[in-house]
Amino acid sequence: MQIKIIRNLLLIDLLMLILLSCSRPAVPSGSSSGTKAAIAGAPCLVYRTRSDYSVNVPVILSDDRSTIVSFPDIKDIWFNGKLSYPTPLAENYLLDNRGIGPMVAFLSYTYEEYSRLSATPPASELMKHIIDKDPLTVMYQCGLRSQYQNPEQELNVIITTGKLETFKKLK
Repeated sequence: MQIKIIRNLLLIDLLMLILLSCSRPAVPSGSSSGTKAAIAGAPCLVYRTRSDYSVNVPVILSDDRSTIVSFPDIKDIWFNGKLSYPTPLAENYLLDNRGIGPMVAFLSYTYEEYSRLSATPPASELMKHIIDKDPLTVMYQCGLRSQYQNPEQELNVIITTGKLETFKKLK
């Protein structure tokens, strides 16, 4: 009888362990940049802009571009220990390191200036600092960042061999 009870308790413990370990991974939202914990599932975004905004902090606008729906905390503008400037690629393309999307806009704040602020400004204040509400000329999703061993080198080959158009065009 004791053996049955112990066996049943072990079976219940095993089932609980299995059930509790099956959870969905956390998905970045709000003002979070989705840094180290979500890098494996982060999309690989390659884009061009109308002007050079590579030093300017990006924000995400609503579909009608009238309000900011997502913006980084002053602590969220870092990538691998450095400010999260986009990586320059061939033919004036940029590789996103911040978590932007087709509804991106750029602020007058540079990454350096933004990182030195004492507190993250509210969205209403950041709206006053938008310098371009529709800066992208083109954007492609080139799979996931995790599929590349050397993203800069591999994406440059994709760009220079004319294969970028085979990826999903977001804008």
